[in-house]
Amino acid sequence: MMDKKKLDTFKKQLEQRREELRTTMTKNAQDGREAGEESAQDIADRATSSYTKEFLFTQSANDRQLLQMVEGALIRINEGTYGECVSCGTEINPRRLEAVPWARHCIGCQEKHEKGELEAAR
Repeated sequence: MMDKKKLDTFKKQLEQRREELRTTMTKNAQDGREAGEESAQDIADRATSSYTKEFLFTQSANDRQLLQMVEGALIRINEGTYGECVSCGTEINPRRLEAVPWARHCIGCQEKHEKGELEAAR
């Protein structure tokens, strides 16, 4: 079981990350709308505008996914299961959590997950 001080540190990091992601996503949505509103004069401008929208869309999809993972970690903190692998229940290496505070899997299960050998968990 993780000590409260360590847990509070992770919680603060996760809450800060959540705010950053929300701010970025709001800004990207605005930039995407503006890229669509600009009257593109020539083909090169339209291509740039299209690329910008595509980039912002991809960026926001990645941000949404990360935001879900961050929020999932905050839920696990509240439920008292933070730091445990959602698949096998073993403790996630503390160094892994320091690098990726929203990690849901131990390294073994993460590798299986990346190979598609693991059922998706929240």
